[in-house]
Amino acid sequence: MASAEKLWQSVRREAEAVAAGDAVLAPSLKKSILDHPSFGSALALQIGQRLGANDEERVRFARVASEAFAAAPELVEAASFDLQGIVSHDPAVTALLPPLMNFKGFVALQAWRVSNWLWQRGRHDFALMMQSASSERLQVSIHPSASIGTSVYLDHATGIIIGADSFIGDGVTMMQNVTIGRRPDRPARAPRIGRGAYLSSGSSIIGDISIGDFAKVGAGAVVTSDVPAGCTAVGVPARLTNCPENAIPA
Repeated sequence: MASAEKLWQSVRREAEAVAAGDAVLAPSLKKSILDHPSFGSALALQIGQRLGANDEERVRFARVASEAFAAAPELVEAASFDLQGIVSHDPAVTALLPPLMNFKGFVALQAWRVSNWLWQRGRHDFALMMQSASSERLQVSIHPSASIGTSVYLDHATGIIIGADSFIGDGVTMMQNVTIGRRPDRPARAPRIGRGAYLSSGSSIIGDISIGDFAKVGAGAVVTSDVPAGCTAVGVPARLTNCPENAIPA
């Protein structure tokens, strides 16, 4: 995948082309993209604009995002992988600019990266404030203590809940109304989602369980036990289907 710097140059070229052809969009693209020196700067503005309910909140969220990106450039690199992952996962997306400007799941994921950075540094109150704002404004609630890889795609990104200490691997695609969390009667460990897994709309993954690499969870399924790598889980309660002959435990 391209570095954040190379991705930023591609985004700027796309923005320049759109601005040249659409006078209505040109001022917005200037403010959101073309006036910024870097991908991190533009992304911090997006987080502030989408999470803040008023000007004060927008400035505050943008400022802390800028602080995080300056201190941890790897967050910006992760965001660039996420953006490129959208293009590679979704055949309806053929350019970088539309998901950056319009896909709230992408912004929610980057807001989580900032909140996780805050959480790891003991700034729990601000991290939880960001989670609350994302839940209210974007309909995506990801606890700051969760762990999420890169090239992750929150498709449609409405009604998504990822609980405390959940683990999401690289390249996971998650549709709308997905819930990932602990069992209230057994709160010891949260679910672990392997790389490349696909979680369909309305699915729930609950408890101390693992979803294996490249496994799939069907729409509306309720999963409370392990799904081996490459298998598909469907139904309520979920049952396994389409497992490869050499399926291994998750």
